[in-house]
Amino acid sequence: MTSVDEGGIQLDRTVFYPMGGGQPGDAGVLRLSDGREVLIRDTRWDRDTGAHLHIPTEGADLPTVGDTVIAEIDWPRRHRLMRMHTAMHLLCSLIPEGVTGGAVGAEKSRLDFNLPGQTLDKEWLEENLNRLVSEDHVVSESWITDEELAAQPELVRTMSVKPPTGAGRVRLVQVAGVDLQPCGGTHVRSTSEIGRLRIAKIENKGKHNRRVNLVLEE
Repeated sequence: MTSVDEGGIQLDRTVFYPMGGGQPGDAGVLRLSDGREVLIRDTRWDRDTGAHLHIPTEGADLPTVGDTVIAEIDWPRRHRLMRMHTAMHLLCSLIPEGVTGGAVGAEKSRLDFNLPGQTLDKEWLEENLNRLVSEDHVVSESWITDEELAAQPELVRTMSVKPPTGAGRVRLVQVAGVDLQPCGGTHVRSTSEIGRLRIAKIENKGKHNRRVNLVLEE
């Protein structure tokens, strides 16, 4: 435990993923050696200070600096987010247009595409999403330099938000034979882990945007 206040708890290392790239931050619990538990409702990254903040629930009995804790994420929730995030990469592969927005959720996720004057076939998308899931494509990560990314602008699918650069390298997520793009989120190891998907609905959001809402079918 390196810093503690109501705005967030900092640890010297953590398994909690901070909110970013459209994916919510992890929730979970910090377990102290004396048996106390601190419930964490969210995890954020402070852009100004670089702090990785574990946000406690209101009124939590906060630990003190120097305490040793066991950090335990809410795994069922995290795994749903991992499945959803990977599924969104599959959706990107089926709609080769610019992404204008999106959000990953444990219950529902969405991606907005720049598709002026075009319509999307809901049944075709759902069928092919589940085909890619069943084909069990391996999901892996690699890194490229800022310069390499600048030389390959086609890797960036998002139109309004660009991958963070300046640290010297950028993380790529690859769904083998399907999709490759910069991403800092959490993912499953292969597409079969996602499970069956359903397109909940497709919405028109203005003249250019088509929103695809995606859910996991348990």
